[in-house]
Amino acid sequence: MAVAPVGPGFSATVEALRLREWQLGPGQPTLVMDQFSAEEFHLIVDDRADVHVSSKDGRFYLGWFPLGRPGTDGEGWKIAVNGTARVRGYQTSFDIGTPADMVAAAVARVLEILRRA
Repeated sequence: MAVAPVGPGFSATVEALRLREWQLGPGQPTLVMDQFSAEEFHLIVDDRADVHVSSKDGRFYLGWFPLGRPGTDGEGWKIAVNGTARVRGYQTSFDIGTPADMVAAAVARVLEILRRA
C-alpha cells in the first residue's frame, strides 16, 4: 500500500487541531453556579454539602454532589426539567469528574431553552 507524501501544510493543520490542554476533574463549580440568580432560583446547601438549585416556577432542578449522589455510582451533577402539557420533561447526569465547563455549557443551553418556552 502506498502512502501519499505529507506536506508542511498537513502537519500544521494537525498541530492546530491537537488538544493542548485538558482539564481533568470537576474544575470550578462556580462556572455552573454563577448562572443562577436569587430572583429566579432557590439555592439550598444540605448537611452533606450537596448543592440543590431549583427554579422558582419548579420546572428546573440542578443538583451538585461533590462526593457523589447517594445511591449512585459516581454521579456528581443531576439536571432535571419538569414537563408541561405540551412538552415532555427530561433529565441527565454527569460523573463527579466531568469538567465543570462542560456541565456549565449544558446548563446554559437548558436554561436558554426554558426561557424561550
